[in-house]
Amino acid sequence: MNQRARDLLFTATLFGVLSLTRSSLADHYHVPSGSMQPTVEPGDHIFVQKFAYGLRLPGAHDYLLRSSPPQPGEVIVLDSPEGEHVLLKRVVAGPGEVIEVRAGLLLREGVPVKLRLEQGQFLELLGHHEHPIRLDSGGGPDFGPVRVPADRFLVMGDHRGNSHDGRAFGFVERGRILGRAVGLYRPRQGFAPL
Repeated sequence: MNQRARDLLFTATLFGVLSLTRSSLADHYHVPSGSMQPTVEPGDHIFVQKFAYGLRLPGAHDYLLRSSPPQPGEVIVLDSPEGEHVLLKRVVAGPGEVIEVRAGLLLREGVPVKLRLEQGQFLELLGHHEHPIRLDSGGGPDFGPVRVPADRFLVMGDHRGNSHDGRAFGFVERGRILGRAVGLYRPRQGFAPL
């Protein structure tokens, strides 16, 4: 094999490894909208752990290996059920759970999700994740009560009245979930865990 053929083979192999790494292990996304405010602001860059829920086939909605599923409270990146967009949303309910949304507030199994007010900010507790939410735009449409189907998840934005989310497009299949958001980068503030 001549040098040019070896160089070409090396370049092709490197490209393949980088493509597999990006589609299966880690990636980053730019946030274009305010649906996750105040947690994530427009213009932030999100770092995503793509293997958090299993090892995916590159460019497909299938997993080679599955690990633990997304848990309520986790922020995920997903392929939109409505088109070619990539969305950033929070998992609010998983398979088998009964979920209801009234004025932007969650009820799981008929019990209101814990919410507290601190320094003018509402903080919601989902699973082990306490996070801020915004209700200043009315909380958005009501939803449910309904039981989440098997292998599906309900996702919502933290800015409840300004989020096109699962209340509009329905439950998300696990195969559409690209990974878990683990950190964000803000141009003037630097990196922060999510």
